[in-house]
Amino acid sequence: MKPILTSLTVLGAIVLLAGCKEEHHAKAQPPRPVLSVETTPQTVRTLGFAGTVEPRYKSDIGFQVLGRIVSRDVNVGDVVKQGDRLARLDPVAYELAVRSAQADFASATARLENAAATEARQRKLLSQDISNQAQFDAATQVHESALAGITRAKAELEKAEEQLGYTELRADFDGVITSVAAELAQVVQPGQTVVSLARPEIREAVVDLPESIGRDLRPQARFDIVLQVDPSIRAAGSVREIAPQADPATRTRRVRITLDSPARSFRLGTMITATVTTQASPGIELPVTALLERDGKTMVWVVDPATRTVSTQDVTIAARDRSFVRILNGLTAGSRVVVAGVNSLTPGQTVKIPDGAFQ
Repeated sequence: MKPILTSLTVLGAIVLLAGCKEEHHAKAQPPRPVLSVETTPQTVRTLGFAGTVEPRYKSDIGFQVLGRIVSRDVNVGDVVKQGDRLARLDPVAYELAVRSAQADFASATARLENAAATEARQRKLLSQDISNQAQFDAATQVHESALAGITRAKAELEKAEEQLGYTELRADFDGVITSVAAELAQVVQPGQTVVSLARPEIREAVVDLPESIGRDLRPQARFDIVLQVDPSIRAAGSVREIAPQADPATRTRRVRITLDSPARSFRLGTMITATVTTQASPGIELPVTALLERDGKTMVWVVDPATRTVSTQDVTIAARDRSFVRILNGLTAGSRVVVAGVNSLTPGQTVKIPDGAFQ
């Protein structure tokens, strides 16, 4: 009997010791640091987006005829005037075409002179009753055919000369070369882009906005523009164009903002930040990482300021995009919501909030 009692006593001591260790371990577990924000309803919101300075007017220029490039006179960044030569094709084939058209025109001119002389002679003979009407009609027909022939030959000559002129690519307006798409000895097709020419006098800020913001934006909305390399250099602008639909890959809308008298520092290609202030929709805006979705419910973790513990709170979402959600119901102003690591928290868990978060 004594050995049994002794065994039971030892076993009970072991269980009690294990329970004490677990309780001590639970009590010793430190609070978990979390990222959180205090909910504040917004009447307006200010948003900034990165973009670039681009020209309003830009033209992709190419040759109108097929050929091999034998000269390219410009590079990226070159400033050109209207009429300046940008590139040149091998003109040999087109010069030969002009010579051939000139020969055909000369031949047609000779046939016309001969036909005109024949018609005049037949008219005189007919008036003297030496020739008959049939011979005169034949001479008249040959003359009219010669007239048509010289018209055709002249048109062919003008066409050949025009195509010869197309072997030189010239600037249609004053501007700056923004890109080059062809090199020496390259064979280009008619219409293929060789250089891109932009007018630098009218500059725009181009930004891609999330669809949730772009669809509510209106033409002539005002933006504040700053250079990323020097935020002290600022400009203002109004929306000129909004893409009618979102990009299928990025789900953003491209917005073009015309700058009002920008400084010279706003050069083409410069990175900028465009800021706009819009009216906020009803509700509270939170990062999308604050959402906890389980069993068909949408919740957030709310921190109790007295106990520094977390509990779930059901919420109703009014709108959401890739970065933010707008909470319509379920939260009150001043609540502190966890915005990171929401899937690893448990109800009642003690968390650590930076000092000064609760005032």
